[in-house]
Amino acid sequence: MSDSPGTPTGPVTAADVEQAVRLAVGTLREAVTADWSVPAGPLEWDCWETTEHLADDLFCYAAQVGPENPPVDTHIPFQWAQARPGGPGNAFFADRAAGPAGLLVLLEASGAILTAVVRAAPPDRRAFHVFGVSDPEGFAAMGVVETLVHVHDIAEGLGLDWTPPADLCDRALARLFPDAPEVPDRWAALLWCTGRTELPGLPLRKEWRWDGVPR
Repeated sequence: MSDSPGTPTGPVTAADVEQAVRLAVGTLREAVTADWSVPAGPLEWDCWETTEHLADDLFCYAAQVGPENPPVDTHIPFQWAQARPGGPGNAFFADRAAGPAGLLVLLEASGAILTAVVRAAPPDRRAFHVFGVSDPEGFAAMGVVETLVHVHDIAEGLGLDWTPPADLCDRALARLFPDAPEVPDRWAALLWCTGRTELPGLPLRKEWRWDGVPR
């Protein structure tokens, strides 16, 4: 972790995406025999849907920033769909016959694709995101936040312990949440920023968004 809140250890990198996904898959593999149809924490989606959505997010972030000249005014034109009313809108869905173990392979593959794209993309590349046109570091940070926070949701549903490294949280906060509360527990700060918990003197956020615009 950084020496003090608000003093991040450096930029978010492809290695951070790789680490976040590796830790996530390692944790979720502890529950491959569990019932993944249970709700994922506070979400209206179940644990399978949330993991599927996370894999879709990582893949789509890679696709968004991957082209040599990405669009800066709209998404890559995937055909979005929902497997059920109220479910997440995804560009792809996992093969249910593969079970949770197969779903985690899909998550790992999507993380590897985002890692490779961020590692290869020039830092001055810009691509569209609804929360602001961003750069490869920004999309890496988005992938890290999606992974850390959604695995929190899934782990809560499956009864798993999940506390990611403080320095990883700190870098993601510095990149996407510059106004994050300066509390020593950077994981708690990230959970507060994404509407998952309260902090002393700070009620649960009902609405939130990150700022992906390059600094």
